[in-house]
Amino acid sequence: MRIVDVNEFYSPTGGGVRTYIDRKMSIMADLGHELIVIAATTEPDWVEERPGGGRIHWVKALPLVVDKNYCLFWEAEPITRLLDELAPDVVETSSPWRPAFIVGEWQGDAVKVFFAHNDNMAAYPLRWFEGLAKPQTIEQAFGWYTRRYERFLPMYDAFVTNGPALAKRNAARGLTVHASMPLGIQRGTFSPDLRDETLRAALLAQCGLPPEGHLLLGLGRHHGEKRWPVVIDAVERAGADLPVGLILLGDGIERRALLKRVEGSPHIRLFRPVYDRDRFTRILASADALIHGSDVEPFGLVASEALASGLPLIVPDEGGCFEIAEPAFAETYRARDARSAAEAIRRLFAREPRILRAATLHAAARVRTDVDHARDMIAYYQTLIDARRARAA
Repeated sequence: MRIVDVNEFYSPTGGGVRTYIDRKMSIMADLGHELIVIAATTEPDWVEERPGGGRIHWVKALPLVVDKNYCLFWEAEPITRLLDELAPDVVETSSPWRPAFIVGEWQGDAVKVFFAHNDNMAAYPLRWFEGLAKPQTIEQAFGWYTRRYERFLPMYDAFVTNGPALAKRNAARGLTVHASMPLGIQRGTFSPDLRDETLRAALLAQCGLPPEGHLLLGLGRHHGEKRWPVVIDAVERAGADLPVGLILLGDGIERRALLKRVEGSPHIRLFRPVYDRDRFTRILASADALIHGSDVEPFGLVASEALASGLPLIVPDEGGCFEIAEPAFAETYRARDARSAAEAIRRLFAREPRILRAATLHAAARVRTDVDHARDMIAYYQTLIDARRARAA
């Protein structure tokens, strides 16, 4: 099977999308299939061959003014010409902007899949105006966004999401979601066995706490949708009763504001992203729990990585991370509510440590893998290909 992904969110300096696609490209090659990405760049067109299989066709596009990491497709011809040349069995896209219509209107003989990896409505308008109007009112005011989906989705064979959280949101808007394909983590990369008590003590010391303290870890971009101020407020509240510290790994447009916010917080530290994989996985396994603030997380891959590393979870009761959390190894709190999050922190650290650890380790061994995701996706796409061929016959 040859899949071509028209993806304007793929970038050499990107985050989760790049990691997901690079890994999927390698897995598909191992399974005897091929993934080719048509990606956007500010440079002239060029082709990047991947040694393990697959390739990237970089196509010149418009720079995204608000984020230099990404570009936006506009012209259809370079993309449709490549699709004609590549003759895919399946063509995917995940952008509801120009790519949705470029791929939808392409006349080639391939299954077309719109694969949703995020929800712009939840990430932006619902967050921007949450204190001014009810969610239903905001959804109605931005109804053009849903109507846009209603315009292009009929041109596709399937509308797929990367997990149940996105499926529920889109179904609530009256859109038909044909399948949910939860993502997975790389087996063997994340492990409770990587826990390093010396590293843990050093991180707690940087938070001004002794080894007997509790170490929370936050992972993700410094962006409004991650709601780090809620997490910081919660840790400060819980810190009035507990020796609890927080380290945040990430970067982004709100870094300066977050640095200013934690200036007076003795037990909270911000660190740049850790790109060394071995060090990152050791840090992850050496914390005492993952805390997350985003209620619009489409899937919550970071929660799966933390769980696979042996960490219990403290997450909001909305979004992708909530879909992963189970009472045996997680505490949930009212989304966007720092007081409720502080109570969740207290509840987690009031548990019997050995029982919590045993439940978390049991769950860690059952975390869904990226190979599971790829196999399920390929099997589903084959049913779409077979159905298309049957209709043609």
